[in-house]
Amino acid sequence: MPEPHQQVRLRRLPDPESLGEAAAHDIAAALVRRLEDRPEVRMIFASAPSQEATLRRLAAHPGIDWPRVTAFHMDEYLGLDAGAPQRFGNWLREVLLDRVPIGTAHLIDPGGDPRATAETYARLLATAPIDITCLGIGVNGHLAFNDPPADLDDPSRVKIVELDEVSRRQQVDDGCFDSLAAVPYRAITLTIPALLSAEEIFCMVPGARKRAAVTAALHGPVDGLLPASALRTHPHCTVYVDEESAPDVP
Repeated sequence: MPEPHQQVRLRRLPDPESLGEAAAHDIAAALVRRLEDRPEVRMIFASAPSQEATLRRLAAHPGIDWPRVTAFHMDEYLGLDAGAPQRFGNWLREVLLDRVPIGTAHLIDPGGDPRATAETYARLLATAPIDITCLGIGVNGHLAFNDPPADLDDPSRVKIVELDEVSRRQQVDDGCFDSLAAVPYRAITLTIPALLSAEEIFCMVPGARKRAAVTAALHGPVDGLLPASALRTHPHCTVYVDEESAPDVP
């Protein structure tokens, strides 16, 4: 994989709401700038409570030509009913996509053949370059559902994965499920190379439970034991933290 760059750009905000406002402002500026000289912008979005403040503000931001934006999301559970509120596609609709006149939204619907769905979604991603990825970091350092140890050079764009218990527990702690038993064991996820294929990455990581992962991602070794460390190989990545998630070292 590529050598790490000197460092990602780190923005430290006082609280989650300020973080969301700052990130949404920067993402909107990147969108508007790109739409000035290209017919469309293709974006990948994370779907998680940590992203809500950013996405709600982005939806309300003026001046974005949303009909020229194509949206993807980065993971989806297997085994949940199509209407389940925990489905990431449903969450993204509620928080962002139903609030703006989005041009095209490609949401992952596992259906009866998840492997075929993953292959179809990979082909959709590959039809043109990705401009922007908006994501977060999991408590175990995952990006999307690439739990450690992750393949930072995965040849696939989209695949089916088994979720580790730390990742599943996070879904309970985030208030998405009532119990660990209710959290699915498998999901479809974009791989790390697919996420990092974007021209620019915005990574929003509020909350004290993320501090250790943020610190390791920004200052530890770049390897699959901490998947988010791969962000340091990207030339245009901004990480947004609040006072609770800010790394333990300067």
